[in-house]
Amino acid sequence: MKSTLFGAVGGTLIALLVGSFFGHETAVFAQRPSVYDPTDELIALPTQVDNGRQQITVIDPTKRVICVYHIDLPSGGITLKSVRNISGDLQIDDFNGTSPLPREVRAQLEPR
Repeated sequence: MKSTLFGAVGGTLIALLVGSFFGHETAVFAQRPSVYDPTDELIALPTQVDNGRQQITVIDPTKRVICVYHIDLPSGGITLKSVRNISGDLQIDDFNGTSPLPREVRAQLEPR
């Protein structure tokens, strides 16, 4: 009885140790924990562009600015691709929209 119990507990421990050692695969972006921390001012969103480059989009919600960087993975070089203040963008009701546009929907919902 003792040997059976010892064997079961020992086997479980070995399985847990082996599983924890070999169970960690290389994470893909969808499996990574969120990089957004509400206590931080900046939001960083990584995206794999191709095999040799990664794109990092940095958003400053306080200043309403978006920056886009490309990182060359072999060399580690970082290139700023774009910076934009989106304050004006957020005030536009519709842009490149198709019917029904937001103002058309609102007009249909308003009492006559």
